[in-house]
Amino acid sequence: MKVNKRLVLRVIFLGGVGEIGKNMTALEFGDDIMVIDCGSTFPDEQMPGVDLVIPDPAYLIENRDRVRGIVLTHGHEDHIGALPFILKDLKVPVYGTKLTLAILDAKLREAKVTGDLRQVKPSSVIQLGKNFKAEFVNVGHSIAGSCALSVSTPLGIVFHTGDFKVDYTPICGEVIDLKRISKIGEEDVLLLLAESTNVERPGYTMSEATVRNSLNTIFSDNLDHRILVATFATNIHRIQQLIDLAIKYRRRIVFSGRSMINIAECATKVGELNYPKEMLVDIDQVSKYDDRELLIITTGSQGEPMSALSRMAMGEFNKIKLGYNDTVIISASPIPGNEKTVNNVINNIYRHGARVIYESLAEVHVSGHACREELKLIHQLLKPRFFIPVHGEHRHQKKHAELAVSLGMPPTSIVITDIGDVAEITTKTIEVGEKVPAGQLLVDGLGVGDVGSEVLSDRRHLSEEGLFVVALGIDNTLGTLQSMEVTTRGFVYMNETDEILSECKEIIKRKIAGMDLKSQDYGAIRSALKKEVKNYIFKKTKRNPMIVTVVVECGASC
Repeated sequence: MKVNKRLVLRVIFLGGVGEIGKNMTALEFGDDIMVIDCGSTFPDEQMPGVDLVIPDPAYLIENRDRVRGIVLTHGHEDHIGALPFILKDLKVPVYGTKLTLAILDAKLREAKVTGDLRQVKPSSVIQLGKNFKAEFVNVGHSIAGSCALSVSTPLGIVFHTGDFKVDYTPICGEVIDLKRISKIGEEDVLLLLAESTNVERPGYTMSEATVRNSLNTIFSDNLDHRILVATFATNIHRIQQLIDLAIKYRRRIVFSGRSMINIAECATKVGELNYPKEMLVDIDQVSKYDDRELLIITTGSQGEPMSALSRMAMGEFNKIKLGYNDTVIISASPIPGNEKTVNNVINNIYRHGARVIYESLAEVHVSGHACREELKLIHQLLKPRFFIPVHGEHRHQKKHAELAVSLGMPPTSIVITDIGDVAEITTKTIEVGEKVPAGQLLVDGLGVGDVGSEVLSDRRHLSEEGLFVVALGIDNTLGTLQSMEVTTRGFVYMNETDEILSECKEIIKRKIAGMDLKSQDYGAIRSALKKEVKNYIFKKTKRNPMIVTVVVECGASC
């Protein structure tokens, strides 16, 4: 039987599946498309020079007349970080809670991009075209204003958890609205899209209150020390705890790092951070206060090379110098892949004589993501007909699918997707259908998407093997070589270079002597010289640098 395409709900995965970060999912029914989140991620070591990685929005831009809006679950970079780039080409309304939009607005103004931002709150309901009605449901996470989404469609409810955890004793805000989630579960949920980040962890995620008790102990044990805390700038609840402790122990507050300062300003403006203004000290004034009077809240919990904490650890931050009277708290877990850089920062801090406290030594961080028992609770409350695990690498998605099966869901009701996949859902079936154009765009300075695989390959080649340049000036009228320059960068130690360059010049001269320089076929000349130089260098050094040959026309005077 042929299925009427207009009676099929299409779930299009543009990011956030098979990976951690750059979350972006689209729901499509009939003539309407709604987008959930629009995030970014950090480049890996195979992307030298790249600043940011964002989802490829080609499908949405191609169908921009049908996109009714972008709905944001919360304000973390992996959920909003791509918007300053994508909103340049996709002029649609963006919906989010107060803090989410405050952070986004600051990012858009910095990028000089305008956006139609529409504020909502938990329990708000918005209409997106004829086919989608989205309700924002309060959940707990590591940033204020986090929501799940309950989307009513002509085929039934699609529930998207966003990032969440079940914290019965949150520091700020309301407890996750399990009552409303349970009520939605009674309304026949067609599809559950649930995050999978912590599916490998048994039990429950610890409450943020646990961190508060641990931090209080550290503050009381270090009354005479200057205290520095590195945490995620968006972890407003954690920052508020630190501010409360600063008030309790009569310390002044210093925000360090661009993102920390910007987000603290946004959170203060919308009332999510609260502290007496006179407690705030500019980083330039730190030297005027005794160590016991200061709490410095900084970026750099992931060992980012240019972050404030990394520069302090390297002794390259002129405003703050670490020493024996400093206690540094790293209040975050390393993102997978960042362990080595974080450990390097810790080692360098120790070299300055400072004390370092991190997750393996004390309970100074808890996750914002649900562990297995919390995921089970959501599945059991919602009782979905179909399930797609999201927000995780393939192994996380696979484990989450197994978890759903263990709760009684038929394996045929679950699909595991990758970027570009389209899940096609009717009231009775779910299957992965066609793929759409998808992938990633690399942001490098002001360029978006202009750094491709060839450029990255060249950059890696340069970083690993160095550069060898041959520049020739040819008088094509006389058919003679008039000038020659051979230079290297990042290839061999300077003392070894002279011999190699001299021999290389002789090889080039011999090769040129047998060529017709009047032909003006400079492409053939460059290719022949490149091959000759490459063979010589490899035979001489067993190295394979990038070789660039340049041939220019010039007169006898060049």
